[in-house]
Amino acid sequence: MLVPPIPEDAVFHAQQAVEKALKAFLCWYDVPFRKTHDLRELGRQCVSLDNSLDSLCLRAECLTPFAWQFRYPEEPSAPSLEEARQALSLAREVYEAIVERLPVEARP
Repeated sequence: MLVPPIPEDAVFHAQQAVEKALKAFLCWYDVPFRKTHDLRELGRQCVSLDNSLDSLCLRAECLTPFAWQFRYPEEPSAPSLEEARQALSLAREVYEAIVERLPVEARP
C-alpha cells in the first residue's frame, strides 16, 4: 500500500535538520547556544564563524515556524506538497554546506 506524502511532517523535519546541522557546526567550534528553534539566531552565530554561510542561513530562516506550525490539530491547514519539497531541498542544501565546512575527519 502506497502511503501518501505528509507535507506537514516533511516541513517539520526539514526545519529540524537545519536546526541540528547549525547546532552541530556550533558544537564543532565550541560555541555555546541557547535552547532554541530559531534558525535566524543559530544562523547568525554560524555566520560569525564563517561569513560564507550568510546568504544560505538567511534563506533558511523561513523554516523556523515549521518547528511548531502544523504540529497540532488546531493549527492552520497543511503546507502544500511543493512547499514541503522546497523545504526539504533547502534543508539538504544547508546540511551539505555545513558538512563541507567541517574537517574531513568530522564528516559523516
